[in-house]
Amino acid sequence: MSDDDNSPISAREARRLFAGLKAAPALVLAVSGGPDSVALMWLAARWQRSLARGPQLTVVTVDHGLRPEAAREAREVKRLAAELGLPHRTARWRGAKPKTGLPAAAREARYRLLAEAARAAGASHVLTAHTRDDQAETLLMRLLRGSGLAGLSAMAPLSERDGIVLARPLLDVPKSQLIATLRRAKVGFVDDPTNRDTAFTRPRLRALLPLLAAEGGDSRNLARLAARLARANAAVEVLADGAERFLRLRDRGDAPQAGVRSFEASAFAALPEEVRLRLLLRAIDALGHEGPAELGKVETLVSALDEAMAASLRARAGRPALKQTLAGALISLAGGRIHIAPAPARRRTGR
Repeated sequence: MSDDDNSPISAREARRLFAGLKAAPALVLAVSGGPDSVALMWLAARWQRSLARGPQLTVVTVDHGLRPEAAREAREVKRLAAELGLPHRTARWRGAKPKTGLPAAAREARYRLLAEAARAAGASHVLTAHTRDDQAETLLMRLLRGSGLAGLSAMAPLSERDGIVLARPLLDVPKSQLIATLRRAKVGFVDDPTNRDTAFTRPRLRALLPLLAAEGGDSRNLARLAARLARANAAVEVLADGAERFLRLRDRGDAPQAGVRSFEASAFAALPEEVRLRLLLRAIDALGHEGPAELGKVETLVSALDEAMAASLRARAGRPALKQTLAGALISLAGGRIHIAPAPARRRTGR
């Protein structure tokens, strides 16, 4: 992109943003009516018109039912989409809303509704308007929560959710450039007041960004850090893949048990701690039935395994040196091996 964060995006730059999506049969554009998503719609429509044969575009607005203005904003997006020659539909989040964890619940509902809309439109991708500013905020949020390397990689340009690819073509574009693009094109947009509501974490961090920028921590540098961490995370994933193959090769003579993952404890202990964490996370998430395991709890489990392995030589033959559950998986150390299997369902106590 241009080095000038306040310059409108050129037609040539727009073609580069969407170049990797040219072969898609159809795309869904997630447009709320704010400047980022309206710019996404306007740029995508201009890109599509430049192609001899491009993907079918469908604009989808998610109305979370949380603000009375949302319905009017959805109608305004529909009007803008019609001016660009694009079909539009509004997807509504119906039902009761949680009293706590509302942003996370709204985000889950939004992606579920967008995936449903993509399947209905025959689209392979949902395009969201996450910007470089959003990437910087995401990195800060995860940093403050103590995320590991994978979490600090922040958002990926492409990811998969519910069988649909989520594409973020504006992830390296500053919000200021999108606003400049809309102003030059004389395209209007709405201002969502929740983006400034300091009852939520992201707006509070957003208010801190100018102070961080004065110290060199601007969105460009924070997004660059996220990209470098993503690169490191990808390298560690390759190491974890290799370690998994190494452990399987050591077990060639043993018939694997169905629904169980098993590692030779001594070989597992020799691996770097980060790799061991990832192997356990993979196994627990694959075999557990209570959702993804928390990194901190898996770190505690690895420490417990290390202590149990050190003490296992003093344990009676055949007696498990460790046995505990995590995220719906049963992890045990016995006979020189670590086993991960689905945990028995919890008993429900009646009144």
